[in-house]
Amino acid sequence: MRLLLVEDDEILGDGLVEGLKMEGYAVDWLTNGKLANEALKLNCYELIVLDLNLPDMEGMDILKALRARKDETPVMVLTAKDTIPDRVLGLDSGADDFVIKPFELDEVCARLRALARRNEGRSVPNIEYKGIVLDPASHLVTWNDAKIDLSQKEFEILSFLMSNIGKVISRARLEESLYSWDSDVESNTVEVHIHHLRKKLDPSIIRTVRGVGYIIDED
Repeated sequence: MRLLLVEDDEILGDGLVEGLKMEGYAVDWLTNGKLANEALKLNCYELIVLDLNLPDMEGMDILKALRARKDETPVMVLTAKDTIPDRVLGLDSGADDFVIKPFELDEVCARLRALARRNEGRSVPNIEYKGIVLDPASHLVTWNDAKIDLSQKEFEILSFLMSNIGKVISRARLEESLYSWDSDVESNTVEVHIHHLRKKLDPSIIRTVRGVGYIIDED
């Protein structure tokens, strides 16, 4: 899952990047408000973590511009301002959640999972399909109650496809979700991961739509 982190505090940002990557997120990190606003116009993200106090362009202005473009990407706001008027303004401007500094990484990750879940229209934590149960919190996958060992990227691809059952997902869209700016991606990387998933699961679960992408069919 690709995430944009907008935070100008180098120490805090570095810690968040490392922690979020360990949780499996592909993280793009920017410290400049105007650059972040431009990045959001050009790239597709599943989640945004946004500091309010930024150089060049305030986080609240980025949020308002995002919503003005009808972009519904979930936004978690990071702020040191813990007043009711600040939170009301942020929520009314389109924020989905607030985290007050200082914070614990575990709470941030739990809140991000909740935002992703709501954005996907799920009310339950796990994603299930034909005996496959995927737990985003523990990164555990079982099939007919047997644990399936997946690499991080295999897990993310399966999670993305299971969150979009009945939709054809292109290779380019998968790559966009799986890799940050600083990642080196081979041309056949997604195909290799799909091949491994088919070997570890029922080969018929992920179907190739030739020339278009991949799909997990609805029941």
